Amino acid sequence: MSPALVVLVVLAGLSEAVGRLLPLVARRSRVSPPIMAGLLLTGTVVESAVILLWPVTAWTLAELFLSAPVSGGETLTWTAGDVAPLLLCAVIAFPLLGPLLHTLLLTGVGTGLVTPLAELTGLEWWGAAGCVALAGVGLAAAVEAVRRLVARISVAGVRELPA
Repeated sequence: MSPALVVLVVLAGLSEAVGRLLPLVARRSRVSPPIMAGLLLTGTVVESAVILLWPVTAWTLAELFLSAPVSGGETLTWTAGDVAPLLLCAVIAFPLLGPLLHTLLLTGVGTGLVTPLAELTGLEWWGAAGCVALAGVGLAAAVEAVRRLVARISVAGVRELPA
């Protein structure tokens, strides 16, 4: 993985984390800077990991659907051109347009993964699209479940503290 690609993935993760944290900060204006920095750092690491895992997960799903293992030793990876649009993921911070634009952006980026996956694995285009979509939705659901669990635990911890 090239250094430019690593920088783009980290910046895309940061963009996604900022987009997720801005509504929280807008609702709770008393969030301390150290807590905000910790949330931003953690969010950046998690979102960057999810971005990196998306093609790997799609590749793994595609291999599950194939009857014969893929030969050639190549795997599906990101290119700088594929990751660059993910830098725009902070649009999720806008309450009315954010989710729609975010979904359209991720759909476009996912579509960019489909053709290389189909070529590398020999799957038809629609089969590869299903693997990419299933990988993206699965990773998003896993992150959302962990996010909700952490929020529930942190709220329960605050309620238990003596006044």
